[in-house]
Amino acid sequence: MKLQWIDLLIFGIYIIGVVALGLYATRRTARTKRDYFLAGDKLPWWMIGGSIIAANISSHHLVGAMGTAYSRGFVAITLEWGAILIGFNALLWIFLPFYLRNGFYTTPEYLEKRFGTKTRVLYALLILFTYVFVEIGAVLYLGGLTLHALFGIPILYSILGMALLTGLYTVLGGLRAVIWTEMVQLVVLVLGGIILTFSTIHAAGGFSAIAESSKNWKMFYPASDPDFPWTMYLGGLLCISVFYCATNQFIVQRVLAAKNEWHGRMGVIFGDYLKFLVPLIITVPALIAPKFLPKLEQPDLLFATLVETLLPKGLVGLVMAGLISAIMSHISGAINSCTTILTVDVYTQFINKKASDEQAVRFGKRSGVAIILLGILSAILLISYSDKPVFLYLMNLYGLFTPGIATMFLMGIFWKRTTAAGALAAGLLTIPLSLLMEFCFPQMPFFNRTGIVFWACMVLCLVVSLFTAASKSTELNNLVWTKESLRIPEPEKQYYRGLRNPAIWWFLITVMVLYFFVRYF
Repeated sequence: MKLQWIDLLIFGIYIIGVVALGLYATRRTARTKRDYFLAGDKLPWWMIGGSIIAANISSHHLVGAMGTAYSRGFVAITLEWGAILIGFNALLWIFLPFYLRNGFYTTPEYLEKRFGTKTRVLYALLILFTYVFVEIGAVLYLGGLTLHALFGIPILYSILGMALLTGLYTVLGGLRAVIWTEMVQLVVLVLGGIILTFSTIHAAGGFSAIAESSKNWKMFYPASDPDFPWTMYLGGLLCISVFYCATNQFIVQRVLAAKNEWHGRMGVIFGDYLKFLVPLIITVPALIAPKFLPKLEQPDLLFATLVETLLPKGLVGLVMAGLISAIMSHISGAINSCTTILTVDVYTQFINKKASDEQAVRFGKRSGVAIILLGILSAILLISYSDKPVFLYLMNLYGLFTPGIATMFLMGIFWKRTTAAGALAAGLLTIPLSLLMEFCFPQMPFFNRTGIVFWACMVLCLVVSLFTAASKSTELNNLVWTKESLRIPEPEKQYYRGLRNPAIWWFLITVMVLYFFVRYF
């Protein structure tokens, strides 16, 4: 596809503008750890919610999830909306008070305070693996695949360009630069998505195409389905959602930077509304596209095909800017989370315990460069990994380690009798047992395999805890969930009056999502 000059101009202005904004934000970055990694704890609710979704939605949604919806139907959206009902609720009502009241930099800090250093290190190792291979590598690959399909740009060059441009301002500016650019990227992403959605609706014959398509929408498939069995709600989707939304540094870091708990809660709820809207923008075009694209051989190329087929000059540049927005915001968030964990959970704990803020920030920047290089290498490895929708491969990778992480956090926060040995056993079991399940039952849906591993980790944690010494009650203060955990801090009660009460807005979005689950059961 040959870009018109207007498309090139729009696309070029956008890229230059985002990088310039990110670099400008670096000038305002202080030399303290708190400011570099958590933006000085000054984020308001709208920036928290917006940045959560901007970081979350990326090329594996615009490309991967759209391809999955094209080939499998409306059920693809359950992974996104399930996060509203499961993962973000867990963050909102269970984990958020513990994170903020303890002043944590990272989520692994909770594990260390609850269970000791070994669980913190185990989490850091597991999470860094997935950030490099899933959050960075896969996103770069899918973005490169689309740019290659549209413009013939070699995938390798696309991967290098996206990684280096994003890494530049992310490494120099820290979380503040990430947040500033993510807010712009979110607007462009949503605008580009809406344009593509309406163009697809028009090509499919108007809104009647949606009504016709909705007759076949289903959110629960038979237990025998190879990808989305209804049994996934019994364990697989549960543990992946809890991990990704409530214990994942990549998402939670924005909440850790909140001004206070009210801003943190409202930020998560605002993110729920965006999480409801954006997947619709992605899924609807994929569901009605078969009316004029009935036999697309590679579903992951649907996004590129729609852009090339439907959009006039000028709009192509804007929609492609939306794709690049999704990629850059996701990568920048992943890089920043990696550097935070490497610095706070590794460098200052084991390499230089007396590190000054300046030394810690310097190490964070250097580790960011290393993460970018590893992400590029992992993206190159994925180039030959495309015989089915890549989005499903990503979920499969999550299933390898999330059962153990979800178990450590859930058991730790809900059961005071959970011991360090029990949590560590669950964390160590997760990958070997996941690989064993995949080897012994390769035809079993990965959600089911993940669910079985999750409950096995929970049982193992329980049994080992019962046979090992429990922690003293005095050591569990503000680490185990009680009814006091929901008590509003006295200085913040003024924020919860009238329409400012987060519970009102939480109730509305929950009813909206539940309606779809019931309507398209």
